[in-house]
Amino acid sequence: MRFFSPFSLLLAALSVSAGAQSPLKLIPIPREVQPGTTQPLPQGVQITCVSPCSPEDAFAVDDLKSYLTSQGIDITASAPVNILITRYGSPISKSILSDATPGKKPQADFPAEMKAEGYAIIPDGKGLAITADSGSGIFYALQTTKQLFTGYGPSATLHTATIRDWPAMRYRGLSDDLSRGPFPTFEFQKKQIRVLAAYKVNIYSPYFEHTMQYTGLPLMAPPGGTLTQEQARELVAYATKYHITIIPEQEAFGHLHYLLNWEKYAPIAETAHGQVLAPGQADAKKLTHDMFSELAQVFPGHFLHLGADETVELGKGQTKAEVDAKGLGSVYLGFLQQIVADLQPLNRKLLFWGDIAYKEPELLKQLPSSFKKATIAVPWEYNPHPDGFDRYIKPFTDAGFETWVAPGINNWSRVYPNWNNGLENIQRFTADGQRLGAVGQLNTIWDDDGEALANANWYGILFGAEAAWHKGSALIPAFQSSFGQTFHGDTTGKIDEAQREMMAAHKLLKDSPYKTDGQDLLFWQDPWNADGQRIAGQLRPVLPELRLHAERALILVSEARTANPNLRETDALDVLELGARRMDLIGLKFQISDEIAASYAHAFALQTSKTKDDREELARELNAINAVNGKLQDLRNNYSLLRDLYEQAWLKSNRPYFLRNNLERYDYTIQMWLSRIDRMRVAQRQWVNSQTIPPAAELGIPAPVVTQ
Repeated sequence: MRFFSPFSLLLAALSVSAGAQSPLKLIPIPREVQPGTTQPLPQGVQITCVSPCSPEDAFAVDDLKSYLTSQGIDITASAPVNILITRYGSPISKSILSDATPGKKPQADFPAEMKAEGYAIIPDGKGLAITADSGSGIFYALQTTKQLFTGYGPSATLHTATIRDWPAMRYRGLSDDLSRGPFPTFEFQKKQIRVLAAYKVNIYSPYFEHTMQYTGLPLMAPPGGTLTQEQARELVAYATKYHITIIPEQEAFGHLHYLLNWEKYAPIAETAHGQVLAPGQADAKKLTHDMFSELAQVFPGHFLHLGADETVELGKGQTKAEVDAKGLGSVYLGFLQQIVADLQPLNRKLLFWGDIAYKEPELLKQLPSSFKKATIAVPWEYNPHPDGFDRYIKPFTDAGFETWVAPGINNWSRVYPNWNNGLENIQRFTADGQRLGAVGQLNTIWDDDGEALANANWYGILFGAEAAWHKGSALIPAFQSSFGQTFHGDTTGKIDEAQREMMAAHKLLKDSPYKTDGQDLLFWQDPWNADGQRIAGQLRPVLPELRLHAERALILVSEARTANPNLRETDALDVLELGARRMDLIGLKFQISDEIAASYAHAFALQTSKTKDDREELARELNAINAVNGKLQDLRNNYSLLRDLYEQAWLKSNRPYFLRNNLERYDYTIQMWLSRIDRMRVAQRQWVNSQTIPPAAELGIPAPVVTQ
């Protein structure tokens, strides 16, 4: 064990400026950071937690050790490079804080703004010295320390730095949709906790419509797609060690379609087999009471989330007369008040989505202070808005509500998330929230069509972490140049470039006459039907460039893998490659369909010719469409390959529940192209037998493109 005197630490810190400095790539970027020298690690590193080392600090140290071991870096007491950790209060810790403070001003105490989660790091000449005033601060300091190591094994390097750091927002969270198809394995949920904590996220909010287990609602939970209460308790305990609070969200007003489909619950539905509770029904409030009473027993944190968003059917059924008489906002807020009042004995702060209430700023101001003290308003909006997000936030802050903002990563219903929308939305919404007094951010994941893959989402999740920790507007270019190294260990920059290529592909589609990005519906679109032909006309000018962006992303990922066989988070790279392949196939299928139409039209025109050359050319055209290497086979083969890759990727993070729904789309599409292969084979036999072929329309082949 090595001990450091305050004087030696000061000398070491002062010596930093004399050494060669190195650029740092850190997520989130620390509040104050000055790069120092680099230390090679051929003999590994030693890690010293100065006694007394509390159990939570020991856990943080063990977490760092596990990470370094996974990177092939030896942990040994004889290593010349040391990481020293101490809680604030000792002479050593005071020197660390002073040396990390601009101007080297002596510190009588840990600064108030840093006490809860802040930390200080300085170089000690042969490593780093770290202090914090809390367990969270020590933990977050060591998460930053992880990112200061680059390379693998004996070739690894420690980049030293002088850092003072603390968050801009008290609550930094992720809302994770567990109700629209994908349901993570329990082990993947634990991984989510670890990754969130590594980037200083301190809230995890699983979103439930019908997938939380309640003992009093046996009809609600689908077999194979449910979080049991036993699992939930285990997850809470696991998250606590990583300084993460779990806030369960159970929809308590809208988004209850799966439950309201049951005949037992028909009387409390606003409309038949809809998704919204009827506020006038006593059993509607009882349902919410029963669910949240159980949730409170399972999740012991200070918060519960009511949801209560998108109540689009309110006033369309049972409560039509009341809404007509009082107004939609009054009825909505009235029922919300009933729910909140009923749940007050649980002694929890209750979050609610702000998409309905923000439209009623005057009613919000009139709500009783008891309601405002018991709740947290969470306005959400998922698109970029160059003019800002004040109109979503101010109705709540002006009315005196504690407010958190909820941007979105833009992963839903797309072949790969659209970071153009996601990054700009997260950046501006979070910064506007800080400016207007919001104390939390709840970044969101949604799986609307059920196809989204969790390992595609990390880019947006990490930028959400950056934006919530960062004071002011988070820096998108800095994040984009740091993600690949920080998350994957890629020092070539190729992973970062691959992500930008996928952004370029999305933008190309959005800027085209099609005016929509790379959505799943476009991936599944039949290019031969009328709608497909309409879309084809809008996309033809951009198809080659679209494919080149997607293919460039594939090449870059491959080159990054080759350059470093020890890349981290390779499951996420697999999903990035899958997204690029899906984007490329969007372009290929429209190109191939045009080629098939042109080839068949040419063949059809040649059938009346009596020359040998024309007849041979006709046969070649048919074979180009349908043969061993035929264009129809290309489409069958590509969808078949992607089906297998998709299934593999799904099972890396999700339970089998709901997978069949998505594989059926692949199977249906594969069968569609197989049936077209069979019909073309009949046409080819007809040519052999009768020297005629049927009109293209009989085979479903569209008319060829007419060029000017």
